[in-house]
Order: sequence, then structure tokens, then C-alpha cells
Amino acid sequence: MATVSLQFDDEMKKRLDEMCDEMGMNLTTFFMIYAKKALRDRRIPFEITASMDSFYSDSNMEYLRQADNQVQNGQVVIKTIEELERENQNH
Repeated sequence: MATVSLQFDDEMKKRLDEMCDEMGMNLTTFFMIYAKKALRDRRIPFEITASMDSFYSDSNMEYLRQADNQVQNGQVVIKTIEELERENQNH
């Protein structure tokens, strides 16, 4: 039996571990499934999916980038809860 060593950045490894755990497998099983399927079909890709956290959706990430740009460009208004409540009472 051969050993294969792969390097991932810490965040990618963590996310991949979490995804595999959601599917009831570990990384070794994940890569074995991938390798066997690729060899059998003589092609890549194939699909195994897990629900993605909507926080990381493309639309939300774009919204966060825009919000960050507004903060970086000083396009924000900072108010306390009390100030906001007073404004709401006056309307």
C-alpha cells in the first residue's frame, strides 16, 4: 500500500474536514472515492455535494466586499442605539 502526502492551507483543510464529516466520511475516504471514480470513468469531475453555508455565497461575499469598501472610504454613519431609537420615536 502506497502513502500519498498532500499539503493544504489550514483553512482549506478545516473546511474540507467539516464537509467530509457532514457526509459521514474522513479525508482518506474522500480521496479514495475520488481516485476510484476517476480511474473507473477515466475523467474528472464527479459530484459529491454538501450544503454550503449561505454566509459564503457569492452574493453575500459581494455584499460584504461592498460594505468593506464603504467603511474603507469613510462612507458610514456611526450612531449609538440610543440615537437610533430617538430618531425612530420622532418619525
